[in-house]
Amino acid sequence: MADAEMKWKNTALLVIDMQKDFILPGGPMHVGGGADIVPNVIKAVKVARSRGIPIIWVVREHDPLGRDVELFRRHLYGDDKPKPTSKGSVGAELVDGLVIKDDDYKLVKTRFSAFFNTHLHSYLQGAGINKLVITGVQTPNCIRQTVFDAVALDYQKVTVLVDATAAATPDIHIANVVDMSNIGVATPTLEEWC
Repeated sequence: MADAEMKWKNTALLVIDMQKDFILPGGPMHVGGGADIVPNVIKAVKVARSRGIPIIWVVREHDPLGRDVELFRRHLYGDDKPKPTSKGSVGAELVDGLVIKDDDYKLVKTRFSAFFNTHLHSYLQGAGINKLVITGVQTPNCIRQTVFDAVALDYQKVTVLVDATAAATPDIHIANVVDMSNIGVATPTLEEWC
């Protein structure tokens, strides 16, 4: 196996919550920096595909009545409420330019971490994945929680692409990136990763 192939062996790309309700202005869960990272997330997916890196699309899809939503968000699921990322809604769709292909894997979550109450860890272990590259939103919530869980689960290498992840503000994003780098997480730019 060539050195380039070995470098990416056992690696997966996680694309987290790049859904219309989080990314588009006016969305009920809008993340301020989300729209700015869409081109870099698209490029990260393209690079991963060219390297043969499996892509895992981590999305929120909630019951339209809010029965599986965190308590602090349940007020958003009443009558005449926005019901963010409800299963089958336009807001739960990926933003334009991001497409799940047949060989990709879609994982639905209902909490911040992609590992919490899902079978992600089992799926990754079964596929021999021990290195993760993380993209998406939102840095202090779903990105950070997924990363900390990956570190706690002893993934060999966890990488957060700093310009393919975002938060409500640049200051919040940077503060969380610093926290993640302090626990051994790699934090390159997309260009450095490429």
